[in-house]
Amino acid sequence: MGSALTTIGLPVALGIIMLGLGLSLTLADFARVLKQPKAVIIALACQLILLPAICFGLVLLFQLPPVLAVGMMMLAASPGGTTANLYSHLFRGDIALNISLTAVNSVIAVITLPIITNLAIAYFRPFDDRLGLQWAKALEVFAIVLLPVAVGMLIRRFKPRFADAMDKPVRIASVVILIVVIAGAVASNWALLVDNFARLALITLLFCLISLAVGFFMPRLLKVGKRQAIASSFEIGIHNATLAIVIAQSVLGSVELSLPAAVYGVLMFFVAFGFGFLIRDRSASTPTAVETAPADRPAVG
Repeated sequence: MGSALTTIGLPVALGIIMLGLGLSLTLADFARVLKQPKAVIIALACQLILLPAICFGLVLLFQLPPVLAVGMMMLAASPGGTTANLYSHLFRGDIALNISLTAVNSVIAVITLPIITNLAIAYFRPFDDRLGLQWAKALEVFAIVLLPVAVGMLIRRFKPRFADAMDKPVRIASVVILIVVIAGAVASNWALLVDNFARLALITLLFCLISLAVGFFMPRLLKVGKRQAIASSFEIGIHNATLAIVIAQSVLGSVELSLPAAVYGVLMFFVAFGFGFLIRDRSASTPTAVETAPADRPAVG
């Protein structure tokens, strides 16, 4: 039961989440990147270069076994989760920037995630008999990440009313399915998770905290506005743990490889919430969604 939930349920849950993201995106979200190039370039540089390097350092420091080390690197290579937009909304970040970053990030991750995963597999050698993500597997990553987003965007383009009507049901459905699937996956791999939780709790906590801090303070150091820095913090600090779990279990066929993302996925909500209170924009008196996103565009959760 657990394995069926994981092999079928997790990709379906992720597909619905990515479809929901697509339903809220238009080509204008990609074009908007050109209006805030500085904030976008800094955030992407942190996400694609700085964080994998920091994660690599943490993995060596904590002397994780090879499979868990690769699992951590996969997590670091995963793009920002759609939850980032919800946190940005809560703590008054620039949601329009979040939506643009999530859109660009999802496209770039199709290339960078297999590359970083393969480099980690080549370095740590967790599998004796496998080389990592081959081209066919990399295409699976493309199908898992981009196809549902593209379908969602097409629906929004040609059936905008239907897309608006479906936005909330799809978000609710994705959360419900995700909870059921993750609960099933946890139950079926309970012993494995318990055995590794203590080993992974501190490194995933630290990685989440460092990701959030880098995402906020690096843009601030480089004179990016506070609300853009808040958006960047959540985009960089909240990784798409579900994507890392799906690729580990469905594409690479390893439950153990998905453990860092599973532990991170639980702890991240609390760390991000606490961090949000520290960095929130206290000067804003109205919700930023009104100022940053078009009135008919709900924030992605």
